Amino acid sequence: MTVNNNEWQYLNLLKEVLQHGQFKADRTHTGTYSLFGYQMQFDLQAGFPLLTTKKVPFELIKSELLWFLSGDTNIKYLLEHQNHIWDEWAFQRFVQSSDYRGPDMTDFGRRSLEDAHFNKIYQQQKNLFCEQILDDPQFAHKYGDLGNVYGKQWRHWQSNGKEIDQIQNVIDQIKINPDSRRLIVSAWNPAEIEQMALPPCHTLFQFYVNEGTLSCQLYQRSGDLFLGVPFNIASYALLTHLIAQVTGLKVGKFIHTLGDAHIYQNHLSQVKLQLQRTPRSAPHLWLDPQITAVDNLSVEQIQMKDYHPAPSIKAPVAV
Repeated sequence: MTVNNNEWQYLNLLKEVLQHGQFKADRTHTGTYSLFGYQMQFDLQAGFPLLTTKKVPFELIKSELLWFLSGDTNIKYLLEHQNHIWDEWAFQRFVQSSDYRGPDMTDFGRRSLEDAHFNKIYQQQKNLFCEQILDDPQFAHKYGDLGNVYGKQWRHWQSNGKEIDQIQNVIDQIKINPDSRRLIVSAWNPAEIEQMALPPCHTLFQFYVNEGTLSCQLYQRSGDLFLGVPFNIASYALLTHLIAQVTGLKVGKFIHTLGDAHIYQNHLSQVKLQLQRTPRSAPHLWLDPQITAVDNLSVEQIQMKDYHPAPSIKAPVAV
């Protein structure tokens, strides 16, 4: 079995936070153990960095990335692809609106872990919400939208009445000026933070071209190490592969720089279970050779090959 050096970097980060992380209160009232400032480097030519010590749903990762790349900010697209990773934030917005008529769903983060009955009711109400998003275009328009989140900033940044497509600009610059030090996309728009259901955690990324290879460095201000960061690693590795293909380059490295790298207090047992497992051989990514642009991509054009992970490990999402 090939040694999966990419995955060991992630596992070592988990160990570092368990051993040296500082306890901090947080917005969700869950509590975290965290470190500030940490960097991992993944060699994308050594296999795709999708974790094997637990199953990570690549179908969700690729549909979310295509959602970002399309410039969409409404969860309807995600729900059409059986992707529920953004449901909580849209549902919470609905619950807080004057149109909501159901049972009290406030304080979900604290109560759901202790109250099975409350959790059951919450899930029922959220499922009804998702069904209405899919069935009612007017409702979806009003309550499915998450505000000016990633897709809006990547593809439709507004400045002085002008729209900026950061993704296309970066692709064009890679093609005509690959040595540029300005191959940057930012999701952190201070003027529009209040218009987002969740301020961007992965805030800025930069590309670097060297000897025919494309590397990407992400700065992530806040990283949920057990649930979120495995998605982020795979998502930006996939993005690097896509941008490399449409610009005629090979992949190099994905460099992941984290600000507040944390493990939620209610994920500790899951993390310890994962650390008992040994990484397996890394899977490999297949991209449709017909992909020449990042617009109008379908999930069928992106496939993961030879992925044989250990079983998934469930954990609650802090909202």
